[in-house]
Amino acid sequence: MSEYKTLYLNEKDSVAVALSDIPAEAEVIVKAEGIEKTVRILEPIRFGHKFAVRAIPQGDDIIKYGEVIGAAVVPIDAGEHVHVHNLEGKRGRGDKVVQ
Repeated sequence: MSEYKTLYLNEKDSVAVALSDIPAEAEVIVKAEGIEKTVRILEPIRFGHKFAVRAIPQGDDIIKYGEVIGAAVVPIDAGEHVHVHNLEGKRGRGDKVVQ
């Protein structure tokens, strides 16, 4: 099994971040808080992009670094790329003033 660097900080996280390009069919190990998971990557993941570390049902929160960043707009399989095509953000853009 090849070693690919990833960022997975919290055992509650549903995604990890690729710290290098990861090809489809690669197996990666993600580790956090004594928890270790092996994930088979389903499609190429580019540096800095997220991939699911477990299946995420449609409508479920997507958690990164222990915080909710959005919701799945479709079911997402473990190892699938997580981005704007299957994630709806919940954090806002940060450029609007709320009164």
